[in-house]
Order: sequence, then structure tokens, then C-alpha cells
Amino acid sequence: MSTAKKEYKRVTVKSLVDMKATGEKISMLTAYDYTMAKIVDGAGVDVILVGDSASNVMAGHETTLPITLDQMIYHASSVIRAIDRCLVVVDLPFGSYQSDPKEALRSAIRIMKESGAHSVKLEGGKEVKESIKRILNAGIPVMGHLGLTPQSIYKFGTYTVRAKEEEEAEQLIKDAKMLERTGCFAIVLEKIPAALAKQVAESVSIPIIGIGAGPHVDGQVLVLHDMLGMTHEFNPRFLRRYLSLYEEMTNAMKQYVSDVKSVDFPNESEQY
Repeated sequence: MSTAKKEYKRVTVKSLVDMKATGEKISMLTAYDYTMAKIVDGAGVDVILVGDSASNVMAGHETTLPITLDQMIYHASSVIRAIDRCLVVVDLPFGSYQSDPKEALRSAIRIMKESGAHSVKLEGGKEVKESIKRILNAGIPVMGHLGLTPQSIYKFGTYTVRAKEEEEAEQLIKDAKMLERTGCFAIVLEKIPAALAKQVAESVSIPIIGIGAGPHVDGQVLVLHDMLGMTHEFNPRFLRRYLSLYEEMTNAMKQYVSDVKSVDFPNESEQY
């Protein structure tokens, strides 16, 4: 059960660990541009993830794989200019860290230097341990990501729930503990059974942020465009749409078209 919420003038990596210790849940949303990040930050969200989901919602790709490091830096720079309070985490995109730890470090350094971000996130467990260690040794905070890892979609072949079988569940717990020992400050768990997510959250001292991982974790993350209802084709069970902006924006634009064509816009008060 959550305790009274503490006011954080600036959310840091340490703030998230403190939130877990006191039982305060962590709120996290994606953002990819200045205008939306300004709104997210002003709303009191704790963490902004500049996610490689920009590949989907901003560029229209089917997967997260095509987005480049340069593009992630561009999006992260836009977000950083907007925030006053949020901790900003940036995804290392596919191909920027898997080949070897030196490549991972170079990619992380570029993100930190060129965007001003506060930390990076990368997907995987034991297979990326050395890359994580190399990045952490440079003083760059790292968030892990286990469960459904979208950059590995062609290995999985589907976006279905992960770790339903005992062997994969046991490996996920081992990987979570390894990420904590290695020095990650938090872990995202995506699309795994709620009971398993609860077990992971209770077995590590660092925050566990869930997306499709049930309520018994330390915080939640959603893609901003999904929770605002700007997208409408994507309907996983874990997604709660807080607005229906697709419908509202479409109606507003249709009204604009009508007003322009009927010369209702601009009216007397809207001209000089």
C-alpha cells in the first residue's frame, strides 16, 4: 500500500529507489518531442522514456528496429529542452549496443553528450551484461528491460505474453537479479504474468516498472500516444485509454475543413 506522496523538485535515479523504499508508485510515460514533453513534465509524471517506440508512433514503422541512434538523439534533445522535473531515460536503439560493449558505450556516450539525457535503457539479460557494465563504468545510469523485448520480435515471432513457462520465468528472475547486481537502477518488465512480476519486484531492491505486468510492481509505463487515444488500431489488454484524441482530433479537423470551405473561418473577430 502506498504511503503519502513526497514532492520531488527534480526526479533522479535516487528518487526512484526512494519511492520503492517508501511504497510510492512511479509514473512513467513516453515522449518524443518538445511540446508533448512539456505537458507530460508539467502534469507531474516522474519519468519520461524517450522510447524506440518513436519508430512506430512517430515514423510509422511496423517495428522498433528501423530507428537510428541519430534519430533517438534528435528526439531526446527535443524532450530534454522541455523538462524541469522529470527523469529522462533514452532507449538505445537496435544495432547500437548488441555487437560489443565498446559499441554500446560509444552509443550511450553519444546519447548523453548530444542530447543531455539523464540515463539510457537497453533490452536483455545476461547477453548484454558486459555492455551494461561498460556503460555503468563510464558513470551513465542504466535501466534494464526484460520480458517482451520488442527489438527481438523476429526471434520471438509474436508480441504475445512472455515467461509463461517455468523455464523462461526462472531465467527472467535470474536476469532481474543479475541486472540489479550489475548496477541497473531500475528494470522495465513488459507483458509477463502479474504473479511473476510481483515475484520479481519482491526479489530485488531496485524499482520494477511494468507495462502489461500487473499492479504488484513499483510503477507503470505506457506509450503516450496510446494512453491518449491518438492511436486506435492498437488494443492490448494492458492499455487504458484516458482520452479518445483520435476521434476528437478528427472531428476538429473536419470542422476546420468545413469552416474554411464555407468561409466561416476567419470571421470578423479573427482578422486585422
